[in-house]
Amino acid sequence: MENTARNAATKYEAVRITGLGFLLPGADTVTAVWRHLSEGNSQLGPIPAELGGTTGVFSAGRVTGFDHRDYLTDLPDNFTKRYSRDILLAMSAVENARSDAGLDTADAVAPDRMGVIASSARGPAEWWYQAASGHDLGTTWPTVTPDRAIFASLPGTPATLSAIRIGAQGLVTTVSNACVGGHQALALAADQIERGAADVMYVIGYDLPLVPSVLQVYSAPGSTVLSQERDARRAVKPYHKDRDGFALGEGAVVVVLESETHARARGTAGYAALRAAHSINEAAHATRMDLSGRSTARMMAELLDTAGRRPGAVDYICGHGTATRYNDVCESRALSHLYGERRSLWPPIGSNKPIFGHLLGGAGLLNCAAVALMLWRQCLAPTINSEEPDPECAHDHVAEGARPARLRSAVSLAFAIGSQSSSVLLEAAE
Repeated sequence: MENTARNAATKYEAVRITGLGFLLPGADTVTAVWRHLSEGNSQLGPIPAELGGTTGVFSAGRVTGFDHRDYLTDLPDNFTKRYSRDILLAMSAVENARSDAGLDTADAVAPDRMGVIASSARGPAEWWYQAASGHDLGTTWPTVTPDRAIFASLPGTPATLSAIRIGAQGLVTTVSNACVGGHQALALAADQIERGAADVMYVIGYDLPLVPSVLQVYSAPGSTVLSQERDARRAVKPYHKDRDGFALGEGAVVVVLESETHARARGTAGYAALRAAHSINEAAHATRMDLSGRSTARMMAELLDTAGRRPGAVDYICGHGTATRYNDVCESRALSHLYGERRSLWPPIGSNKPIFGHLLGGAGLLNCAAVALMLWRQCLAPTINSEEPDPECAHDHVAEGARPARLRSAVSLAFAIGSQSSSVLLEAAE
C-alpha cells in the first residue's frame, strides 16, 4: 500500500527497552509473565456476583493477594495509609522494572536525566467508586478516607509519587487517552531520550477498572463489548467465529526506556529497540475504527515508511485483539490492504487479552512488553481460544501454541474510543 505521508510517524534511532516491571493478575515478574504468555495460561477468573451485578459479566483479570510491602520495603506506613491501591500497584511495578533494568542503585542515573510518564484510561476509578458509594470492593486494602485522599483522588499521582521515590527530576506527567494512551506515553518518553533531554524514562500503564459502574458502562444495551462467557479462561476469544467481547483486567505495566549510549555504557543491549511510533485520529466514528481497514493499513504503512522498513520485514503483529465484533475483522482487513489478498504472505497477528484481560490505559504498554519479550526470546506467544476463526480472520494467529521463530521486527497496534489508533515498531536488540 502506498504511503501518503499524510501524518508522518516518529522515528527513533537510539532508544532501547532495558527493563520491564509487572503487577498483573497472577504475575509480578518477567519470568511469570512470559510463562503465562508462552504457555497460554489464562489468568482470568470469576468475579463476585456483587461486582458483576446484573451486567451479565462473569469474568475479569484481578490482582489478588497484593501486599505493597513485598516490593516497597522501606515505604513508611504513615505514607501508605494515604495511598490507594492503584498508587501502590504502580509504584511496586516501577520498583520491579527498576530492578530488572539494573538501575536500582542511587548513582545509576543522574536525577535530572530521568523522567516518568504514565497512562491510565480511568485513573483512580476504584477509589472514587468506593468513596462515593461507601462500599468496600474486598481488595484487602482499606479505602483512603476523603479527608486523606489528596493523593488517592488524582490520576497523576502514581507517576509523581514514583518519580519522587526514584529521584526522577525530568519530565513527569500522565496521559489519559483510552486504549492508545500507553503507546502515546511510550512515544512521549522516547521523544525525551531521542532529543537528548533524558537518559532513562519510566513508562507506566495502569488501570483498576473493576468496579460496578465501569462494568455497567461497557455492558450497557447497544454498546456491549464485554464477554458474557461463564468459563473465565474461555472468556476472551480473539478472531474466533463465536467471540463475544473482552474481559477487563487490572494491574500495572512498566517499560524502562534508555538511550542506547547509556545502556551500552553499562553493558546491556536490553530486550528490544524502539524504532518508531505513530498515532492518528480518524475524526470519524466515535466508538469504532474505520471498518474497511484502510485507515489502519495507512497508519501501519506510514509507521514502517518512517522507519525505513517494508511491510514484508515485519515478523509479527501484536493486535489490539479485543474479540469484539468489529476490532478483529478490521485488523484482518487492514492486512489485506497492506499485504494483498494472499494470506500466506501476511505475518502472524495475535492477542494477549485472553491471558491478562484488557488493561485499557495499560493495554498498549502490555502489548509492547509482550512484543519485547518475544523478540528477546525469539519465540511467538500463542493466541489462545481462537481455534475456529471467523472466516474473515482465518489466517495465522499462532493458535497452536508457542512458536520458536527468527524474529527481527514486530508491530504493536491499539485502537481507542474517540476515533483514535496507534502503532509502535520494535526490533530485536543487537
